[in-house]
Amino acid sequence: MEFNSFQEFWQLVQNVWQNGVYGVEVGQILAALLLIFFSILIRHVFSRFVIARLKTIVGKTKNTIDDEVIEAIEGPLSFIPIVIGIFFATELLTLEGNLAIGAENLNRSLISFTIFWAFYRTIGPISLTFGRLKDVFSTSMIKWLIKGMHGLFIFLGAASILEIWGIQVAPLIAGLGLFGVAVALGAQDLFKNLISGLFIIGERRFHPGDWIKIDGIVEGTVKDIGFRTTTVIRFDKAPVYVPNAKLSDNAAINFSRMSHRRIFWKIGLLYDTTIDQLKKIRAEIEDYVMNNNEFAHPPEVATFVRIDSFNDSSIDLMLYCFTKTTDWGEWLEIKEQLALTIKDIVAKNGSSFAYPSQSIYIENFPEGDKAISPEIFPQETKND
Repeated sequence: MEFNSFQEFWQLVQNVWQNGVYGVEVGQILAALLLIFFSILIRHVFSRFVIARLKTIVGKTKNTIDDEVIEAIEGPLSFIPIVIGIFFATELLTLEGNLAIGAENLNRSLISFTIFWAFYRTIGPISLTFGRLKDVFSTSMIKWLIKGMHGLFIFLGAASILEIWGIQVAPLIAGLGLFGVAVALGAQDLFKNLISGLFIIGERRFHPGDWIKIDGIVEGTVKDIGFRTTTVIRFDKAPVYVPNAKLSDNAAINFSRMSHRRIFWKIGLLYDTTIDQLKKIRAEIEDYVMNNNEFAHPPEVATFVRIDSFNDSSIDLMLYCFTKTTDWGEWLEIKEQLALTIKDIVAKNGSSFAYPSQSIYIENFPEGDKAISPEIFPQETKND
């Protein structure tokens, strides 16, 4: 009785072993799993020796593009042993019906995924060849083209895999059309910023690295021009994410494209400065500017040192000139030296700088009129 029970148990074990999962023997499943595990081990060997060998070969060439390509597709190349391992594992299994179709679709999907992954990764190194296009397209435009190509390969790869599994992409896109219209109505700002970004790049208003100022919005260095926003780094290193529409619709000052930096001063001198003193001060300031190589000179730029106006408290001398440097730190240093020189010139010629002041004149009133008493302003009263 016990022998018959054991025999029945053994037959049950054999039945489970032979039928396994969905009619596939457990032994075949274990063998397939071992094959996949072995392919994972082979992947590391493949990456270490085969890819290293390829890097050595392309390293002997003069250009660096092939080196960048091998570096970029290292991931897809190292994934090939796993794809091969899964293929042989599915071939090892005895699959029928839907399982056989699913296994075939899985292998096709993995191959398609690996191919489009390699294309996606290759876009970066190939973009190095776009350097010659910088004369036609801006750097930001080239970056947008690269992002667009990345998105294209993602879409094509996803569409290819969906088609393999029997999902028609065209009807899906058509079905999303109505949904897209609804989204577009609610995403007008998004599309406005996208179009504004295209205008900014097309008009070449500024590029990454430029110092810009948008009155009332932002001032700093452009870091990146994105599809929706532009990242500007302020001088305190805080990033500002500005919608492209605000940069497109407002006047933008691009300080990085200055050829010179301007100095425009009104120098107020005392009214008791004589004509000879004024002429000497003006001439010496002009002589300093015109003979200093740190300043740009006519006809390249306009330069003026002239007696300009009679102000309420001063005789104003106008100084209008430009420095050759556009670097802010150097410009501040040159401007500082100019201020010290002007101070010395004014003092040397016996004059001084005026400051806002007022004089109050009080007339004599008939005796007994106490409306205003001169004693109220004992030090600033002049009798006519």
